[in-house]
Amino acid sequence: MKIKKAIKYFIIDFDSTFVQSEGLEELAVVALKKNPDRELTIKKIKEITNLGMDGKILYDESLRKRLKLLHGNKLHINQVVNILKKKISLSIKRNRPFFKLFKDNIYIISGGFKEFILPIVKTFGIKKSHIFANTFVLDRAGKIVGLDSKNPLSQHGGKVKVVKNLRLTGETIVVGDGYSDYEIKAMGAAKHFIAFTENVYREIVVQKADRVVSSFDEFLYVNNLPMSISYPKSKVKVLLLENINNQAVTDFEHEGYKVEYYEKSLSKFEILNKLKDIRILGVRSRTNIDKEIIDQGQKLLTIGAFCIGTNQINLQKAALEGIAVFNAPYSNTRSVVEMILGEIIMLSRGIFAKSIKLHQGIWDKSTAGSFEVRGKKLGIIGYGNIGSQLSTLAESLGMHVYFFDVVERMPLGNAEQCNNLKDLLSISDIITVHVDGNSDNIHLISENEFNLMKDGVIFLNASRGFVVDLKALEKNLRSGKVRGAAIDVFPNEPKGAGEAYVSRLQGMQNVILTPHIGGSTIEAQKNIGVFVAGKIIDYINAGNTHLSVNFPNIHLPKQGNFHRLLHVHRNIPGMLASINSTLARFHINIEGQYLKTTEDIGYAITDVNKFYDKQTIKELKTIENTIRFRLLY
Repeated sequence: MKIKKAIKYFIIDFDSTFVQSEGLEELAVVALKKNPDRELTIKKIKEITNLGMDGKILYDESLRKRLKLLHGNKLHINQVVNILKKKISLSIKRNRPFFKLFKDNIYIISGGFKEFILPIVKTFGIKKSHIFANTFVLDRAGKIVGLDSKNPLSQHGGKVKVVKNLRLTGETIVVGDGYSDYEIKAMGAAKHFIAFTENVYREIVVQKADRVVSSFDEFLYVNNLPMSISYPKSKVKVLLLENINNQAVTDFEHEGYKVEYYEKSLSKFEILNKLKDIRILGVRSRTNIDKEIIDQGQKLLTIGAFCIGTNQINLQKAALEGIAVFNAPYSNTRSVVEMILGEIIMLSRGIFAKSIKLHQGIWDKSTAGSFEVRGKKLGIIGYGNIGSQLSTLAESLGMHVYFFDVVERMPLGNAEQCNNLKDLLSISDIITVHVDGNSDNIHLISENEFNLMKDGVIFLNASRGFVVDLKALEKNLRSGKVRGAAIDVFPNEPKGAGEAYVSRLQGMQNVILTPHIGGSTIEAQKNIGVFVAGKIIDYINAGNTHLSVNFPNIHLPKQGNFHRLLHVHRNIPGMLASINSTLARFHINIEGQYLKTTEDIGYAITDVNKFYDKQTIKELKTIENTIRFRLLY
């Protein structure tokens, strides 16, 4: 005998639940636009709203007190409707199909006003007869003069009365943000009360709830109801360290992710203790993400290096655990280049030494050791994003540019490529280093290299601290072989602002020392935050790995009305055949498929029709040599 599934009914609040704000507060903003006491009145209205929502005053008292402070009319009501249409809660908007599918089981019951509610919720397919709310009373001129006092929702306990009168025979679930929503369950008119906190968090309401959800996605997920996305975004937890730009925080939170943010780097022990439920980890250059941390991050999907370099992350281990890593190879290029150019000019003119003397009361106008940069030969070691952009700007200042790179690069402008490092060192008046974190670059510039340089050379390093032998640099600075230097990176750097730094180069007047700030401008850090967060969001939501530093790079087309299967596996023969034979066994037609590999891993993306046996997913996850499997819809 087939057991009939119990019917579920959903009672959903409107203000601060279905939409992001309170209708009467929006009306106050519009209606009081020219009122000199506007700000004070709006503040008072919000205070009364909160008192009612927290159950500290009766709801009908809250409603009437707010209406007395308003001087609205029909035109204002229409304006508020247009405002609220743009403020539908993001997770509600995402799940429009759910409302149409369950339209017979959904009721909107609100202490707000039907004039605001009806034009919005009817577009979701909700029946007009299932919408219960207050109504305004207008005079002949269209001015709001009160509300329909016969409506039970204008009275204390009105929501309870309305729900009881519906006589629903089934499991009734209330979703809302206010105390009056909780009362429906408390007075026996519903089985469950779910506190909805996507837009507002009311402590007293949360304490009374059977469950708290921070999005409608999460509500559907915990109730095993059909969702428009495969996993609630509010359950995607993000850990950001090292004062990553707030724009990244904003972008993640706007997406619905939960962000934990720290301005400093954390110890390894602290990171390990926080990783249990983290899906996204964001760091800059001071945090070392080693094998142990990656092993601990069982739920990690991706790591963001909010900087250029990635040598602080064990990329191979991350790949073998199915964790995609993204960085920002271009976002701070301009900032680094501008600093290097400024330092070249300052060192060429001896500005810092003269500034120090003037602070000491010494007036030194001597031109000795002061030169223009025009006509000088600039040698750039490493002709990547930074080196090449420095090349073009330096040439515009009249400098002759030479460069050396282990990779064949196309010269920009009139720059000349040197055949080897020795040639570049011997010809250049000014030398600047812009290489990557490859271990081959450790002490790339040491005693032998300084010996090859011209006497009186100017030397700059803003790449990696280990690139230069600082002992050799100090020796050549003191001898005068190197006339001046600018160093932005060091072999060992403090973990935070409170830790002291000691260097053998301190106290030398012809040396500019900066605390790894080449890319530390407001513009660069914002660009990095936007870029890396964007890449991570695109990977989480759509599976794109374009510009990942450790995953096969795939730029996927926009996902259509299909389910997208993401399969990360060890790069061995026959994996795609295993995936496709599993799909064929369940008679699943492939709408689109993409595969790319690295030496270690393969990344296969398959778009399939959304109607299939769920056993398929279980079998795809258990294919031998599978590293990670995700489903997107």
